Amino acid sequence: MQDIQPKLTLIGAGPGDPELITVKGLKAIQNARVILYDALSSNELLDYAPANCLRRFVGKRAGMHVYSQDEINRMIVKYALTYGSVVRLKGGDSFVFGRGQEEIAFAQQFGVTAEVIPGISSAIAVPGVNKIPVTSRHVSEGFWVITGNTRNGNLSRDLEHAIKANTTVVILMGMSKLAEIAGIYNDAGRGKTPAAIIQNGTLPTQKMGLGNVADLVEIAATHDLHNPAILVIGEVVRFHEAFQALQTKVSAELKIAV
Repeated sequence: MQDIQPKLTLIGAGPGDPELITVKGLKAIQNARVILYDALSSNELLDYAPANCLRRFVGKRAGMHVYSQDEINRMIVKYALTYGSVVRLKGGDSFVFGRGQEEIAFAQQFGVTAEVIPGISSAIAVPGVNKIPVTSRHVSEGFWVITGNTRNGNLSRDLEHAIKANTTVVILMGMSKLAEIAGIYNDAGRGKTPAAIIQNGTLPTQKMGLGNVADLVEIAATHDLHNPAILVIGEVVRFHEAFQALQTKVSAELKIAV
């Protein structure tokens, strides 16, 4: 009988473009016996798995969960004890709102060892490929990454603290909270802070809308922006050439109106 050594490997698939996965992550996929994967922006990565690899979709699409987190945890253990090598493939990075630690903790209770192969998070990659730095000297000395969908479905309360810190704010899973986000910035007197909504970042289907945070709802409607998308809020958005062009256009229109 084959000596099975149960192991869980958490792999971050990156922000969407399949070429942005790490070399180490790709090698782990190539040697996987089982892959449990989320709703990836591109399923091309699954093509690198061995022909006899068992592939199971365990993510969610259109807000519908295929499996609960408890069910996924049990699947990880079952397949690890049966096949040995189980890859858990997640979009972005497993430890950025990916519940990776929960899966490791559960697996270790059953003697399943764990390895983490980090992924490139959309929080920095999507602004980066669009030439929007999340930090910049004399502009933003740090950045906050927060979720628009906490465990109870609410916008993270960290946003109010992030606004006071006067740094870049990146919001993941926040498209359903645009009006609330705009309201919080307005109430803090920061409604004119530059903002970007980027849908399908790093993919050929990427779309973007730029403007002030007070106008997030209008920006999304004008450019027909939906999930999956991230929000980047802060003075760093001014570095994007389209934002500079937009500001020039607005200034010209104001002069004409006067």
